[in-house]
Amino acid sequence: MRVSRLPPPYDEVDRTIVEILSEDGRITIPALAERAGVSRSTAYARLGRLRSDGIITGFRATVAAGARGLPIAALVLIRADQNRWNQALQQLRDLPGVEWVAATAARFDFVALVRAADLHELRDVVLEGLRAIPTLTTTETVILLDEAGSV
Repeated sequence: MRVSRLPPPYDEVDRTIVEILSEDGRITIPALAERAGVSRSTAYARLGRLRSDGIITGFRATVAAGARGLPIAALVLIRADQNRWNQALQQLRDLPGVEWVAATAARFDFVALVRAADLHELRDVVLEGLRAIPTLTTTETVILLDEAGSV
């Protein structure tokens, strides 16, 4: 059985730092300190602790899917064999075209975001790629017409 470690509680300064970094992950420490209303040394220390505690897990560039040549997106709702859900999750993560996958506590076991260059590529992922995974039992595909942006 896998036990997840919950991050330690964090205070208003930590929340402010996380919010600022969520808006601009490239901000300098001096600018972060100024916006958070703390000293530079406090900003360095807090950032280091937030990273070591697993609250901040990394920094990345968010690139528009269309700019990557993947303008078609779909959410695929997936049911899997309950005795092999770990295997199903790994197989979904490894499937080309799947940008992310999450386990759910709903009618479906997983939801996956699939990105493709065109509808033919999406069809191949859904009708060939997903159907080739023996641990999956049912899928329902929702094509996204527009994306409002990240959460």
